[in-house]
Amino acid sequence: MEQKVILIKWGDFLKKKVRLKISKFTILVFLLDLIVVDGLIVISNDRFKAFWIPTAMTTMSHKYLAYTLYDENTVNQVMSENYIEQSNEKMNLDEIVIGSANKKKHYSSKYEEELFTRDEGNEVYKTIRITESKYKGWLIAIYDPSDVELAVSSKLGKAGQSVNTLVKNNNGLVGINGGGFEDLDGWGNGSVPYGAIIKDGKLIWDHDGGSGGLIGFTKDHKMYLTYDEPEQAIEDGVVEAVEFGPNLIINGKTAKIHGDGGWGTAPRSIIAQRKDGVVLFLIIEGRLPGYSTGATMNDVIDILLRYKAYNASNLDGGASSTMSIEGKLWNRPSAGAEYGGRTVSNAWIVTNKQNKPAQAPNKNNYK
Repeated sequence: MEQKVILIKWGDFLKKKVRLKISKFTILVFLLDLIVVDGLIVISNDRFKAFWIPTAMTTMSHKYLAYTLYDENTVNQVMSENYIEQSNEKMNLDEIVIGSANKKKHYSSKYEEELFTRDEGNEVYKTIRITESKYKGWLIAIYDPSDVELAVSSKLGKAGQSVNTLVKNNNGLVGINGGGFEDLDGWGNGSVPYGAIIKDGKLIWDHDGGSGGLIGFTKDHKMYLTYDEPEQAIEDGVVEAVEFGPNLIINGKTAKIHGDGGWGTAPRSIIAQRKDGVVLFLIIEGRLPGYSTGATMNDVIDILLRYKAYNASNLDGGASSTMSIEGKLWNRPSAGAEYGGRTVSNAWIVTNKQNKPAQAPNKNNYK
């Protein structure tokens, strides 16, 4: 009799176990259905489309991600709604009065005060940490624009060099990557730059593929942005320039951004100049989940306006966005950090021609 009782109880347990398995399977199917439905809702969301498609399409080797989720018509439609309307206004270099900041006694904002409160022992540049909810980066203020020059790979046409190497080889203090280069499937080594390069007042490189304008400086150390041919730019007094873009600010007026500008959210490299001649290098870190996703063109314009940039242009971004300070890789690039950053064709660097004090910043002072 006792055995029968045990058998009955065991049978009841088996029935309960079967019901338990069915219950778990049902829950699993339900959860998968939810994920699929949520996924469909997300990818059909206009804001997600406006984020995903331009971000993928402005990379060199990940455009396929846009077409993984959307058809060609949808991709084309979104890109047509997200673009930058640049100003055709000719630059007014007379507005750039170099050295006028030295006479400043009052600051118009906390950002301007931050800019001109020098790092102790450093009269050449100031390092400023940029921290927002979705991205992080670095801003460098170079007080004397005559300290800014273009460094070009010594192996141009054969191989690029890291920004660190370009800074060291040219006795520099600070550097930021410059123009773009051939980057087939994301494996470009910086050997073949796109567009034109002007160095020491001479056109040293001109190659198809450049889609932007010339970004450079005149012999008077004023930033010059133009879509003219390199020969015309040289005639206008440009001594150093690379080709990229888009231009974001000209004569204090910002480009009109439709949507996110068609450039998505990504790491950024920007060069700018204030009316007082102070040059700004801006790096935004990105594609680093949990740390920094990257910035849109609207985001970087907001930062530039805080620090009163008068002229500004976008440089090559993505994995190429690299900043070097005093021989060290300063930012966190999205790729290549383990070997000092990607090799690039050229970089804008800061030298110290007048031997001014320039004590290296301590990165531990920044959060």
